[in-house]
Amino acid sequence: MPDTIITILSAFAPLMSSATWLKATTLIKGALLCRGPRPITSLLRVLGLSNEPRFEKYHRVLNRDKWSCVLCAKILLGLLIALLPSGFPVIVLVDETLERRKGKQIKAKGYYRDAVRSTQKKVVKCLGLKWICMTLVVPLPWNKRPWALPFLTVLAPSKQANEKQGRSHRTTVDWTITMVKLVTRWLKRSWILVGDGAYACIELGHRCRKLNVTLISRLRLDACLYEFPEPTPKGKRGRKRVKGKRICSFKDLAQDASQHWIEADVKWYGGQLLRIRYLTGVHLWYKAGEKPLPIRWVVVINPNQPDRTDVFFSTDTNLLVTDIIRCFVLRWNIEVTFEEVREHLGVETQRQWSDKAIGRTTPVLMGLYSLACVIAKEMRQSTLLQPALTSWYDKKDQATFSDVIAFIRRTIWAEKYFSNSSMSDDFIKLTPNDADTLINQLAMAA
Repeated sequence: MPDTIITILSAFAPLMSSATWLKATTLIKGALLCRGPRPITSLLRVLGLSNEPRFEKYHRVLNRDKWSCVLCAKILLGLLIALLPSGFPVIVLVDETLERRKGKQIKAKGYYRDAVRSTQKKVVKCLGLKWICMTLVVPLPWNKRPWALPFLTVLAPSKQANEKQGRSHRTTVDWTITMVKLVTRWLKRSWILVGDGAYACIELGHRCRKLNVTLISRLRLDACLYEFPEPTPKGKRGRKRVKGKRICSFKDLAQDASQHWIEADVKWYGGQLLRIRYLTGVHLWYKAGEKPLPIRWVVVINPNQPDRTDVFFSTDTNLLVTDIIRCFVLRWNIEVTFEEVREHLGVETQRQWSDKAIGRTTPVLMGLYSLACVIAKEMRQSTLLQPALTSWYDKKDQATFSDVIAFIRRTIWAEKYFSNSSMSDDFIKLTPNDADTLINQLAMAA
């Protein structure tokens, strides 16, 4: 492989033995070059190792060899933090994604709502594995849209699977709290966590405030918000009040024209500049059995969709309204990442069956998405990253992940087959084996 790729991958070398490291780099190279499904056999075939007699040793990297996905995530986060421009905030997006898998040997599977196939009127449930993924928002030089680069992916077994194994069930929020603790320990600085309505939880909000993390999410229209309690008169006995009077619902606020609505220009979905109207305030979010959580809420009305009301909140009550909206709008980038790892890195096509291999393969493929961006940014310093342009698809000089992975593949193929060719010859000499390998890659179905 090119020296640039080897230098970046060498950051993970201390986590493995030398033998495991050689096999792991081989699989990474195969995963970058492979098209279509990503079973281990396809990775070996693309590297010309179809006749490898000890092919099972490459399977052991995932199902037997000793190395830690968590420590790899820590190192990967360090590589991604280095890509952030000076002064750019650390924004982490969190969301869950479904890997459609079935089979008796897959123990952690369960039935979940398939967000891709479901609509507002019809809910489609699918058998598979639920992964909770954290991604770092990073602006990259080849695209105006900041990308969501995965660094930590955790398998959340279903409730039925935990009961069968005799383990206590952990919800999505429980796993997220553990991940927040890990990331805070790694970063040792304040950062912003952005999630959809599934992460609008008072318990998660309290944990984030305790760890100096700002939680930004979406609120329901019927959320119970209260005024702050009035000071207790001196000498009054009894339990102190934890909340004041309840404020009216967000649905009523959105229909109240007498409110002091404020207009502002914000960067909306799709990168367009949109003029919105909003209301904001600081109140206590309360639920029975939970300690009240102070939040800044924002009611947003889009003039293009006047019947729709969006409500966002932040646990940092001093955060600007425009920053809250901007951070939540960035959350959509994680959905783009989920689509691209399926399309270009073969997530859901691997066929491992052991528990350890299942728990490692998807996080590795997610992390490979981020590694590819780190590699491409480093290569771009010496080689031009040219987006693939066609007459029917004008990318406006903005590269997509398909361009990034093609850029890396081209560099690897050139290093492997053409690095020793003379610059003055009229033709390039290839060995029969190399020519056969290249022709097979062109001939095989993706």
